[in-house]
Amino acid sequence: MFISSPLIFTQAVGGSIEPISIKVVVVTMFEHGALTGDRPGEFQFWVERFPLDQEVPFEMGQHPIRLNDQGVLGICTGGGVTNATASIMALGMDPRFDLSQAYWLVAGIAGGDPADVTIGSGAWARYVIDGDLGFEIDAREIPEDWPYGFIPLGATQPAQPGDDVSKGWTVDTVSFALSEPLAKWAQSVSSTVELPEYPASRAFSKQFKGQIGANSPPAAVLGETLSASTYWHGNYLTSWANDWVQVYSNKEMNFMTSNMEDSGTLTAIFRLGRTGLVDPERVMVLRTVSNYTQPPPGKSTAWSATADYPDDGLPALESAYVYGAKVVHTLIDGWSEYRDRLPAR
Repeated sequence: MFISSPLIFTQAVGGSIEPISIKVVVVTMFEHGALTGDRPGEFQFWVERFPLDQEVPFEMGQHPIRLNDQGVLGICTGGGVTNATASIMALGMDPRFDLSQAYWLVAGIAGGDPADVTIGSGAWARYVIDGDLGFEIDAREIPEDWPYGFIPLGATQPAQPGDDVSKGWTVDTVSFALSEPLAKWAQSVSSTVELPEYPASRAFSKQFKGQIGANSPPAAVLGETLSASTYWHGNYLTSWANDWVQVYSNKEMNFMTSNMEDSGTLTAIFRLGRTGLVDPERVMVLRTVSNYTQPPPGKSTAWSATADYPDDGLPALESAYVYGAKVVHTLIDGWSEYRDRLPAR
């Protein structure tokens, strides 16, 4: 017998539990401690502010599930691709919830390419690309004519945008195409919100002289995200990330954010979609910039990879909630329309 708030679950005739119809699933990845009252991670603002005021045990997850009476469900998966895959698959198979018409919002922080985005910006992805599935050569042993030490599975040298990486052996969970009209709609809706000022982050970003993104105001934009459980960093690997995203999508896409979970989340959702338990066309991925994927001029990559985030990462945590909550509220307020038809259509 599941333990839950009496406001959430209803008992059907014969003693079975009627599944709750969920309108929006908010997916976050990490917390620093408790879900309320301490230093916030990605989930805490949703729990406290939205609010998600009802708690449901979730033994196969890293944290309890949180709900509200509007049909919004929140999950914190745990960090890394494997945790995200397991948590989302467990949620999708949970008989307590009907997720067949739910929208999915992945809302988390990320490293950002200073050529495109600044701290506090939010990038809505049209593609999620896996950065773990490939060959890697130690940086000290890279051939002189290679730009970096990563090559696609089945390849013999680094790929460039436009190359065909479908030949040879590979896997089918490297590239996930999301609904571009839905991403554009979410970007348009979220671009109307106002963000707090964070002077320390603005001062830090000014070190990236000549980088248009880092020196622009925070904004909601369209931009692709690269998922890898390894926390990679540096100028050369940022160049690799830009190439890798286009190799596994197309030349119109643009790497903007790095994350550690989304290829796992999308693997689970796409598998669940085969059975009709969820609708992969209703997935939105928002990654907000907490730091950069390369060091500022004059600083070493080793220092930059391990340095504290400007303003302790609060600009990205704030943006992930404010941008995301605007989209979720819009979906809930227009549910009579959005239940059966995607907003952009």
